[in-house]
Amino acid sequence: KLGDKMSKSPEQENNFQGVIGKTIKDSEPWFEIPNHPGEDAPNIVIILLDDTGFSQLGCYGSSIDTSNIDTLAAHGLQFTNFHVTPLCSPTRASLLTGRSQHAVGMRAVSNFRTGFPNMLGHITNQAATVSEILNTYGYATFCVGKWHLAPMEDCSAAGPFSQWPLGRGFDRFYGFLEGETDQFNPSLTEDNHHIDPPAKPDDGYHLSEDLVDNFLAMVGDLKGVRPDRPFFAYVPFGATHAPHQAPQEYLEKYRGKFDEGWDIVRDQWHRNQLKLGIIPEGTKLAPRNPGVDAWEDLPDAQKKLAARLQEAFAAFLDHTDDQIGRIINGLRDTGQLDNTIVILLSDNGASQEGGPFGVMHEMKFFNGILEKPDEAVERIDDIGGPHSHTNYPWGWAQAGNTPFKWYKQNTHEGGVHVPLIIHWPEGIEESQNGQLRNQFANVSDIAPTIYELLGITPPKIYKGIEQLPVTGHSFAHLLNNSEAESNNKVQYFEMAGSRAIIAEGWKAVTRHIQGTDYDEEPWELYDLSSDWSECNDLAESNQSKLKELQELWWDEAHKHGVMPLDDRMIELFGSRFREQSPHLPDKKYVYRPPMSPIPAQAAASIGGRSFDITGKVSFKSGERGVLFAYGTENSGISFFVLNDRLMIDYNAFDDHSIIESEATIPNGEVELKAEFRRLGKNGTIELFINQEPNGTIEVPLYMRMISSVGASIGFDHGSPVSELYKDSFPYSGKLEELEIQLVARDPRDLKEVQQRAENAKQ
Repeated sequence: KLGDKMSKSPEQENNFQGVIGKTIKDSEPWFEIPNHPGEDAPNIVIILLDDTGFSQLGCYGSSIDTSNIDTLAAHGLQFTNFHVTPLCSPTRASLLTGRSQHAVGMRAVSNFRTGFPNMLGHITNQAATVSEILNTYGYATFCVGKWHLAPMEDCSAAGPFSQWPLGRGFDRFYGFLEGETDQFNPSLTEDNHHIDPPAKPDDGYHLSEDLVDNFLAMVGDLKGVRPDRPFFAYVPFGATHAPHQAPQEYLEKYRGKFDEGWDIVRDQWHRNQLKLGIIPEGTKLAPRNPGVDAWEDLPDAQKKLAARLQEAFAAFLDHTDDQIGRIINGLRDTGQLDNTIVILLSDNGASQEGGPFGVMHEMKFFNGILEKPDEAVERIDDIGGPHSHTNYPWGWAQAGNTPFKWYKQNTHEGGVHVPLIIHWPEGIEESQNGQLRNQFANVSDIAPTIYELLGITPPKIYKGIEQLPVTGHSFAHLLNNSEAESNNKVQYFEMAGSRAIIAEGWKAVTRHIQGTDYDEEPWELYDLSSDWSECNDLAESNQSKLKELQELWWDEAHKHGVMPLDDRMIELFGSRFREQSPHLPDKKYVYRPPMSPIPAQAAASIGGRSFDITGKVSFKSGERGVLFAYGTENSGISFFVLNDRLMIDYNAFDDHSIIESEATIPNGEVELKAEFRRLGKNGTIELFINQEPNGTIEVPLYMRMISSVGASIGFDHGSPVSELYKDSFPYSGKLEELEIQLVARDPRDLKEVQQRAENAKQ
C-alpha cells in the first residue's frame, strides 16, 4: 500500500531532535522531513457535474456529444448503479467526507442554518475532508469551481473564512462560493478574496474555460517546481446547473436537434441504454411524470420554446465536455494522466426548477412565476447567451433522467441515480477498460475508496477534534473485479421530508409534499433487481417487506442524525437575524466604499422586503454613476445618478420600471434616498433629494428573490442591471456612505403607500 511508503506519520510530533550548544561547534542540526506520500502516489482529480441526469452523457445513452467523457469511460470503468443525494450541497459534503450528509451538518443547501446539527450550513469540523487529510500526507490540494459548502452569509470579504475552501484543506481555490453563477459574468473568488473575471463575454469569456485555465496553471505551477509531489484536485463545474449558457457556436450546433420532442428523444435514449447495457434488459421506461404532457399535444409556441431550451442545455454540456477534454489532454501532455485517478460524477439528477414550460430566467421559478411560452418565445434568440438565465421544462428534465421518474430534490431514482466514471491507467488493468460495474455504490463511498487505494487510515483526531467515523464503504475491490459484491448493503436517502432506503436490491420510497403528515403519506415498494425504473409498486402485495424497510429507514436515520425531519426549504433563505450574523437586529446596513461585491445572503436582505436606501454624496454637476446595484442584466435593482438626476431601474426579469427624479441634484453635500414599499405582488418606489419628494412609480412585480448575484457599492458588479449605462458605471464623485434600512411591513402604512401609488398613476 502506498501509505506504507510514508516518510513518517502525520501524527508524529515535530519536536526538534538535534542538539543546541553554546556555539555552532557544540551543536548538531536537525532538519524536519516534510510528509510525502511516496514517489508512486497517484494524483487524484474529481470532476463533478451539476444537475446532470443519468442519461445525459453519450456513454449513458444520450445523443448529446460528450466524446471526451465517453473516451474516459471507454478507457476506464463505467458505474451504472451509483447513487447520490437529491441536492448539490449534501452530495458535496458526503463526497468530500465519506460520511452521511446529515451527520456532517448538510441536509440541504448551505444557504441557511436551522439551529440543528443536521443543518449547520457547513461541514462540521468533526468530519475532516479528503483535502484536509491528503494535505497532511503531503499532497498539494486544489479546488476549481463551485464550492457551496460554506454559509453564504459568511462568504463576503468580511469572512470568516474558516469554511471557505482554503479553510477546509485546499491550498488554492479559484471559482465561486454560491450555488450558481452567471457563466458569462460570474461572481469569482480566488483563494480568500473576490476578483473580477479576466475578460468579458464580448472577448469570448466563459467561466468553464476560465476554470480549466486555472486548473492547468495550478498543476503547472506545482509540477514545474515540485514534480515529486502528487496533487488532489476537486473540479466542480457550474455546468450543467442553470443558467444554461454556452458560446454561440455550440448553441448553433444543436439547432433543430430536439424538434421531435421529449417523448421521441426519451424513447431513443432508453433504447440506447438497453443496447449499451447501461440498464438491465427488460427495464421499462417510466411513465411521464405528473405535469409533463405528451409532446404532440403541446401548442406550437410551447414546443418551440422547449426545444430551444433543451438546445441550450445540450450546448452547455457539450462545451463542458470539451473543457474536460482539455483537462485530460493537459494531464497527458505533462505525463501525469497514467497515474492520475480521474473520478467523474454528477451531484444529483436533472433539475425540475424550470417548471412545466421552462424559463427564460430561473429566478422566476423561485418567485412562484410560471412564464407562459407565448411570452418567453418572443426572446427565443437570447436563450443560452448572456441575456438569459434559462432552465428547461420538466419534460426535458425527465428525459435527462431516463429511464427513471421524478427529478433533483426527489428521493426516487430520477433524483439520486447518476453517472460515475473512473479512469486510472496504472491502477485499473487494461483488460477492464470499457467495462461496466453494476454493483450498488453511493457518493459517501468515494472517500473511503480513495483512502484504501492510498493505504491511508483517516485519523480519529484531526487538529485536536475528535472525528466522526467514516461510514461510507470502499469499492476499491471492484476496480479490477467485475464479479465482486458491493460492500454497501444499506443506503438511506432523505430530502425535505422525502425519504427512501435501498437494501439488498429492495427500495422503499415516499415523496413528501410540504406540510403533509409524515406518518400518513403513502410509501412505495420496488424490487430493483427486476425494476430499476420503479414502475411496479409492490407496497400492497408485500406489506411485510415494506414495513421491514420502513423500520430500517428509521434505524439508519437515528444512526446518521437525520432528525428532526424538516420540510422547510425556500422559506429558510435570506437573513436569520441571529447573533454573530451580518444581519443585525435593527436591520440597518451601512456601507462605505471602497468595498468588494457582497454576496446576496451577506448583503442587505432586500428581496421581498420594504426598505429605504440612502446615499450621502458630495455632488458636483456632471458627476454620474452607480451608488448601489444588486443583481444582473437579467434581474436586479440599480440606484444611480445620470444627467444630474437620481434614478432607479427596477429590472424584474427584463421588465424595467424606471424612475427619474423630478429635480436635478444640487451641488454640495446631498442626501439621495429611495423608499421601496412592497404591497403584495406589486409595490412602489419614491425618490427623495434632501428629504424632498421627487417622484413615485408603481412596480407591477415586486421580486421576492432577486438574483444569485448580490450587491455592489459605488459600481455595478458583473453584467449591468440597467440598459441606461454600460459596464460597471462606477460613481465618478464621492460617495460618503450608503445606508439600507429594512422596513417592517405595518398594515397601518399600507393605505398611505397605496394612495401614493394611485397618485403616481394620475
